[in-house]
Amino acid sequence: MLVAGFPADAFGTNCYVLATAPGEQCLVVDPGIGVLDRLDAVLAEHRLHPAAVLLTHGHLDHTFSVAPVCGARGITAYLHPADREMLADPGKALSMDLSQLFGGRLPYTEPDDVAELTDGAVLRMAGLEITVDHAPGHTGGSVLFRMPGAGSPWEAEQLCLSGDVLFAGSIGRTDLPGGSMHRMLTSLREKVLPLADDTVVLPGHGPATTIGRERATNPYLLEVAGTGDARPAAPTRGL
Repeated sequence: MLVAGFPADAFGTNCYVLATAPGEQCLVVDPGIGVLDRLDAVLAEHRLHPAAVLLTHGHLDHTFSVAPVCGARGITAYLHPADREMLADPGKALSMDLSQLFGGRLPYTEPDDVAELTDGAVLRMAGLEITVDHAPGHTGGSVLFRMPGAGSPWEAEQLCLSGDVLFAGSIGRTDLPGGSMHRMLTSLREKVLPLADDTVVLPGHGPATTIGRERATNPYLLEVAGTGDARPAAPTRGL
């Protein structure tokens, strides 16, 4: 199994490429801002052919390049319907300060073909089998992508692409439009904590981690599990 990841130029958003092996079809996850040249290099290096784009949620730093990636190859983008409006109008999910970064105008276009992700769906594409877990809180349509990890660089039983739900040592912020700390804590309790400790987590920002490590040290998971000493501060990471 081939897993290649790299941070985008803006906001350090991790873009991932998943394939069964070099020379095969692949899936692109969260193509953010300024990733096109680096993505093309990864695809050329491993002789990969994108079959679809998967989006963990609708924030601009995870979706900015989805239209050119999909449009150049005639492929579909997959997103949970609760974030569909963000894909059409990314400004709806941005704070005023973030909108000002773009001078009030976002040089962005929506992909031509968008398919909906549903909780519990199993996607079978590019020779891979990926389970979708709806995990709202960072946004209303945030999802986790889970897949078998045998043969991956980590030789894990399972991989989890967590988007901005779970990071190493933290979670995604919940103060932007569509965010909810209550829903985030529910997602952590019902979708994250049940995962096996040896599950390797590939987050939307920052380094890889494991569920076991986060279960033991992440203050938000400790709170949900009822083993934390104090309520952690409000999370600040994620667009």
